[in-house]
Amino acid sequence: MSKSKKPNAKLTLLALAISAFGIGSTEFISVGLLPLITDDFGISLSTAGLTVSIYALGVTVGAPLLTALTSRLSRKTVLLLVMSIFIVGNLAVALAPNFALLLIGRIISALAHGVFMSIASVIAADVVEPNKRASAIAFMFTGLTLATVTGVPLGTFIGQVTDWRMSFIFIVVIGIVGLISNAFLVPSQLSKGNPISIRDIGKVLGNIRMILILFITAIGYGGAFVVYTYVSPILEQYMGYSPHTVVIILVVYGICVAIGNTLGGHFANHNPLRSIFIIFVGLALALLGIGFTLESPIMGLIMVLTMGLFMFMNVPGLQLYAVLLSEKYIPSAISMASALNISAFNIGIFLGSYIGGFIIRHQSLAHTPIYGFLMVMLAAIVTLLWLLFDNKKQ
Repeated sequence: MSKSKKPNAKLTLLALAISAFGIGSTEFISVGLLPLITDDFGISLSTAGLTVSIYALGVTVGAPLLTALTSRLSRKTVLLLVMSIFIVGNLAVALAPNFALLLIGRIISALAHGVFMSIASVIAADVVEPNKRASAIAFMFTGLTLATVTGVPLGTFIGQVTDWRMSFIFIVVIGIVGLISNAFLVPSQLSKGNPISIRDIGKVLGNIRMILILFITAIGYGGAFVVYTYVSPILEQYMGYSPHTVVIILVVYGICVAIGNTLGGHFANHNPLRSIFIIFVGLALALLGIGFTLESPIMGLIMVLTMGLFMFMNVPGLQLYAVLLSEKYIPSAISMASALNISAFNIGIFLGSYIGGFIIRHQSLAHTPIYGFLMVMLAAIVTLLWLLFDNKKQ
């Protein structure tokens, strides 16, 4: 690679990280805004929770299907198209006169999300030397991590000080900056991807190990969202924190997520399956702890932050293991396996936030941590059985 390309690679990664920041912010922005959205539209908390679950469903469907449909286009074209859809979707949310149109806007921006995640990882790996690929992808993902640390709390704060709609205008502005950065800083002469066939979905789902990793990803990752989706009302109603204090808590929560994500990457390098099991047990215990300390402002907060630490810790391991399995068993469908695992994360978010809403409607907000605990423990048990089976074979 020529020397002139190196600074170019850094600028390309920066452009991708800015876009990832916008996309990461929009996914969870409504978590901090739920109390404001319920007040504005006069809807229940569980209905407002659809802003998280419907978005996740959009990513789930969008990631594999749109990745396949756009695989013959040039990668830069797809990237610019995706960022334009993202801007339109968030603008629709900001201007939505009713809740139904707000949800349609969320679906539009979610379709962009799934394709962005699969294409941006490939572009990041493409613009650097082969031995720097993992670091390049990690740098691009720092945009997502930063979104959890600063984007979501900042968006929540903007919503509280002005109006929740302004939080989405804030994301539209980030999207426009991302689009312009991509247009100027991402090289046009990127290698074209291999055409991905919709049939590759069948190849992935026809392998029992791939089914297992997708199941573990969805159930284990999703368990945290039974609680996380409704963390603002939990902190306000049960632990007695003011809305402004919740913004500060969300910042600290984001820092815990960032630390957990980084640690998870290190743990997963050696024995991904074992680290996945241990981290799930940690997450399950944190969720159980929230259930027992709900009325205690200090202990409850410690448990919520512990959930933050473990919540994304398994993301690198689960994604890595899905790719390793596909390389070994279905090498012709690695891209689809990666896209489907992104879908599995979002099926988890959908299930978790939907189950959380269902529990709030039929039982109470206080019961959400127990159901989250049960979901994560199910994933931990399946992982343990898999580990024991693999060890027995060796």
